[in-house]
Formats: sequence, C-alpha cells, structure tokens
Amino acid sequence: MLKFGKWSLALLFCVVLTLGLAALAVAADGDPAAKVPQLTTQMMIVMAVLVFVILLFVFEWVRVDVVGIIMMVLLPILGVVTPKEAISGLSSNAVVSIIAVIIIGAGLDKTGVMNVLARNILKFAGKSESRIIALIAGTVAFISSFMQNIGAAALFMPAAIRVSKQVRIPVSRILMPMGFCAIIGGTITLVGASPTILLNDLLDQANRLGTFSQQIKPFGLFTQTPIGIALVTTAILYFVILGRFILPKTGGASDASLLPSSIADTYGEICGLSELHIPTDFKAVKLEDTEIREKYQVTVVAISQTSKNHKLFAPTRESEIGPDDDIAVVGCPDGVKRFAEDYGFELKEDVEVFAEDLSPNNAGILEGIITPRSELAGKTLGQVRFRKTYEVNPVTICRGGACLFGDITNMPLQSGDAILLFGRWEKFHVLKGKQTFAFTSAIQGEIMRTEKAKTATMWLGVALALVMGFNPLMAAIGFPDLKLSLSVCLLTGALGMILTKVMSVDEAYESVDWMTVFLLGGLIPLGLAFQKTGTAEYIATTIMNMIGSVPTIVFLLVVGILTSFFTLVVSNVGATVLLVPLAMSMAVQAGADPRFTALVVALSASNTFVLPTHQVNALIMRPGGYRTVDYAKAGAGMTVLFLAVMLTMIYIFY
Repeated sequence: MLKFGKWSLALLFCVVLTLGLAALAVAADGDPAAKVPQLTTQMMIVMAVLVFVILLFVFEWVRVDVVGIIMMVLLPILGVVTPKEAISGLSSNAVVSIIAVIIIGAGLDKTGVMNVLARNILKFAGKSESRIIALIAGTVAFISSFMQNIGAAALFMPAAIRVSKQVRIPVSRILMPMGFCAIIGGTITLVGASPTILLNDLLDQANRLGTFSQQIKPFGLFTQTPIGIALVTTAILYFVILGRFILPKTGGASDASLLPSSIADTYGEICGLSELHIPTDFKAVKLEDTEIREKYQVTVVAISQTSKNHKLFAPTRESEIGPDDDIAVVGCPDGVKRFAEDYGFELKEDVEVFAEDLSPNNAGILEGIITPRSELAGKTLGQVRFRKTYEVNPVTICRGGACLFGDITNMPLQSGDAILLFGRWEKFHVLKGKQTFAFTSAIQGEIMRTEKAKTATMWLGVALALVMGFNPLMAAIGFPDLKLSLSVCLLTGALGMILTKVMSVDEAYESVDWMTVFLLGGLIPLGLAFQKTGTAEYIATTIMNMIGSVPTIVFLLVVGILTSFFTLVVSNVGATVLLVPLAMSMAVQAGADPRFTALVVALSASNTFVLPTHQVNALIMRPGGYRTVDYAKAGAGMTVLFLAVMLTMIYIFY
C-alpha cells in the first residue's frame, strides 16, 4: 500500500487544484459562447486562500482553531468579505446548534443516561471492535436520518467515548466511522440533511418559473431511502473490513493500566482488576477468615451477593462471600491465581458482572496522602470504620519507602503516609470534599446526578419535538411565518437543562469544545467568500460547459464529483442551491433526467470526508485526536465508494 507523507499529500492536492483551475480558465477563454463569469482578481484571491488553508491543515503549523481565527482576520483584510461577514460564522445557525447539542449531550452524560446507552451497546456488541463500530455507526446513521447529522453525532459522542474507555479501544477508531455514518445517514430520508430538505423547494421554484417544458414531480420522504441504506451499509463494511488499515491507532486511546502513570513505578505490585466466581457448593465465609491480603496480597474490592441480589463496593472484613457469589479483586495474576486455586474459585478471563460498575469510566485507583490536619492522623482505619464511612477500598499503606499489604486495619496512620485506594469515582469526589487526603493525581469522572436522568431525557425530547414538529404544526394551523431555527430549538433543550439544575451554567460552558466552535466559525466565511465573489459559480459553470456530449451515467458522475468538491469548501446548502438549477439545465442539454440529476446533487452534498471542513468532521477532530491526513487517508476511499454506490443504485433502481 502506498504511503503519502504530508508534503506529498499537499503537493498532489495543490497540483491537481492548480491544473484544474488553469484548465477551467483556458476552456472558458477558448469558448466565446460559454456563459462563464469573468475570472476576477477576487476569485483568484479566494482560490489562493483555499490552497493556503489546505496547507495549514496538512502541515499543522498552527492548531485547527487558529486556522479558523486566521480566516476571520485574513478574509476581510483581503476584501473578499466584510468584517461583519468574517465573524458571522460564530453566530451562525450551525455553530449555535453545535454548542446547544454539546450542552444537551453533556447533560445526558452527567445524569448517567449515556452510561445506560453504552451498557446496551456493549450488551449486543461485546468487546469486538468490528461489532462496536458497526452498532455505533449504524445507530447514529439511523438517528441522523430524521434529525440534523451534527446533532446526532454530538448527542452520541459521549456514549461512544464511554464505550471506547470501557473496552479499551482507541476512541480514534470509533469516532471517525461514527462521524462518517452520521453524515451519510442524512441521505436515508428527505428530511435527514439540509440539502435534501431544500431539494423539493428548488424543484418547486423551477416549476413556478416554467424552466422546463413539463412539471417536475417532487420527491417523497422515502424516495431516496434505498440509496441511503446502501450508502450506510457500504460505509460500515468499509470500516469493518479496512478499518485496521485506514483508521489511526492513536489518539484518544484509553490507558490500559489500572494505575495512573504518575504512580505506576511506585506500586508495581498492583497489577490489575480480576473477577472470580464462587462455586455453588462453597460454604459461606467472612473475608477476614480467608487471609486474602496477608497470604496473597490481594484485595477484595466488590462482592455481588447472589442470594441477596445486592452488590457491595467497599466490603469490610466482616463481609461474607457465599455460593454463587462473584467477587472483584485487585492484585497481581500470581496472587489472584493462587487464591482461586486454593479455594476452588473460577478465575474469569475478563470482568463480567462488574464490567460497567468498575469500568475505567466509573472506578479506578488513586493515591492519597495523609495531611497534617487530616481526621485520620493518629487513628487506624478500623477506628474510623473507613470502608463503611467513605465507601472506597484501601489497597496498601506506604511509609518510609515500604508498602504494607497485610493487615492494615489496625495500623496507626501518620501524617505523610500514602494510601492506595480503589473505588468508584463518585465516592472519590465526595472524599475529596472532606479534605481527608491530598490526592496525587486528578480524580476522573464526576458525581452522577442520576435523579435528574428523566429530566435530562425530557429536555432532549422537547428539543427534538421542536426540531421536527414546531414548523409543520405552525403551518398546519395557519401560521406558516412563525418558524423556529434549528439553533433555537436546540437551545431550548440546553436552557431547560440549566434551569432545572441538570447542570450548572458553568458546567455548560466547560462542556463546549471551543476549539471546534472557532474552527467552524472561520470556515463558514470562507464558504461565503466562494459564493459572494462568484468563484463557486465560475468553477461550476465552466466544468458543466466542458462536459459536452457524454453518456448519462458519465454526466451524473461529473455532477457528483463537482458537488463533492464544492462541499469541501462551501457549505452543503450553498453547494446545493448553486448546483441544482445549473445541473438540471445541463441535464436537459445532455439528455439526462433533470429530476434525478437534482437528486445526485443533493445526495453528493453529503459526500464530504477528505477534509475536516464538514461540521461533523470538525466536531470529532479533537476528541478523536485526528489530523487532516487521517481524513484524507480514510475519506478518499469513502468518497469514491459513495459516488460508485450512489450512481449504481440510481442506474439499477431508478
């Protein structure tokens, strides 16, 4: 397989772009009858800015959000947009919608809703990377078929990240398939993406103007569904089969070690988390009677009591383990194995019963230092009933460079002692508030507000109901001019979560990825410059006039390629509005069906994978740790497959 470096990729793209633009200029000059706009200085400036942006993306001389800020400054200085237009992206419907959806997603995450979603995904997919990719991508594509793709991706991203951490698969191998399928999912129904939503309006406009000799029939809600399903299926198979070659193996990967890297060298004896099953003929026994800590240097951190249908996450010495119980233990494989063999317990290959409860999302190990003012100084763990009081498990106590793994319950604690603790993150957050310890590493996770889960879900439902039902309802009852934009609908849900205390306003601000906001805020005026200066129309009209007399399928292929290129640099809505009337007129001249030519344009407006310029691609770029070259590597093949499958489905079924 050929490998292209950054210089090769940039040089190849720029050479192709330059030669293409030169060919367009020559073709336009050579055909005096062609109705091509005059090539102006502003057009050449916009094309040069495009090349500059691509170079910045590829070579990563500055962060991607800085690229967006550069566009806000450079474009008005060059005179291709006004200062007001240069910053209009920050207040655009798309950017505000993204901010609102991220806040809604954060609210769902903080209330544990995404935990439930992640658990159901793992229930069906297990730990197979291929099945996880297929299930997440397919689910997001389905959601995207009836709501904006950026909303579907942003809402599902927290669940995808949680699944990634739980099964220890790099998130970079999950988010890109999810993002691509969120984009493609919009092709399943007529209301799944902005370009297809606009399609019937553009056809109706042509009918009213009498552009064509006969009226063009509008598209139904599910007219394009077979094409969309075929595209989503192809995308999933593409990543399942070729994912190991085209997806980056780094970026957002979960740390496979139980211990934080900062203390891994100090506590080398603590190897990991294991799960044991107790046989049915085992006689119940107290933990202290097993001498598990003294003999095996293993700590029991959770018990699932089958008889009581109850789980203990900080079992004490008096806690009993009995027949058919499951226990989670922390220790090295040798000690755990000897303990299991001596007592006849089944050592499982992986954590099953406690897979979610003790996953890296929800639990882990921290080192706490006893401070001079700690309430523990001078006392023993037994005296303060440590496990029952704080609901975390002490694993070992270190003093003067030596660590004790045996009986630590009756050991008097001193200022400066280090205690290694295992527990759920929510309990660590509570413990931090008591100022009992000074923790040497950051506490992950957060306190889940599970009591607000129904409230958070309700506000999500309100936002979706407004998105899908408000405008049609107003039109049905006689108020067609009373409309709400997507951003206002979603902001309603986000505001509702804040007002009902699902999350604080500070938490809402912290949840927003402002890097993504400024990236999109700068790319939107670049697309505006392409349209405002006539650069988009110049390129499109010239290419259409160059086609000449070709077979219908070739003509549709050219239309698809042209639209796919435009969606990389212009908004998909802008590309659709510009190219649908133009392509339909050219279809009549080429003897093709103008109706399905318009459909090719609307569908191809979702064929945008090679650069992180689409809203969804920009959204997942930072969480996935992606670079521009990663999009080019995975997106090139997807772009070709998209066009091939779309045209094949149209040719065979339509």
